[in-house]
Amino acid sequence: MLDEWLPRLGIDIAEAATASCDPRTLFAPPLPTVWLEVGYGGGEHLAAQALAHPTTGLIGCEPYVNGVASLLRQVAEGGQRNIRIFGDDARLLIDTLADASVDRVFLLFPDPWPKVRHHKRRFIQPGNLDALARVLADGAEFLFATDHMGYARWALAHLTVHPAFKWQVEVPADWREPPVGWQPTRYEAKSIAQGLPRAYLRFRRLPRGAV
Repeated sequence: MLDEWLPRLGIDIAEAATASCDPRTLFAPPLPTVWLEVGYGGGEHLAAQALAHPTTGLIGCEPYVNGVASLLRQVAEGGQRNIRIFGDDARLLIDTLADASVDRVFLLFPDPWPKVRHHKRRFIQPGNLDALARVLADGAEFLFATDHMGYARWALAHLTVHPAFKWQVEVPADWREPPVGWQPTRYEAKSIAQGLPRAYLRFRRLPRGAV
């Protein structure tokens, strides 16, 4: 599976110039919009989004080979042609993408790194948010979901003070319930089975002239 499908769908950044790659051109033919998922796990969310949005390019970043193999199996069975895979740290890919070139980013049920000494390993950090702000188009969305309320508070503490992001919330249901068009993940299913609370936090990338 890896030998057959990864050469077709894999992204190689070895020769990419820093901050110059238009991700729309990673698809043949180029697609008008691109969404990025950071750490897609088993790939079920990415595969489902690709089927539901065939004219949107879906890029998934996942460093673990089991996750890459799982997504490739789903692509082989589902026939999605609008998926590309980066099998390494998402930050390496993000650094090569052009400004304002991504229309949506997903970070869904990541490892919360609950111990204080491990908080520095969480993806949501000021430097990573600056990188996302650079590659997200004006009005684009960053969607973060977690079943760890400590990480939810951490995310809000960082994102609500970042000048490029605005939390999209009016009523409690806006963060307690999945947004429209939501595709479930296996980690979400586990948290539901365990009766854990979940937070679905949506942030909009503010227009650059307003920052």
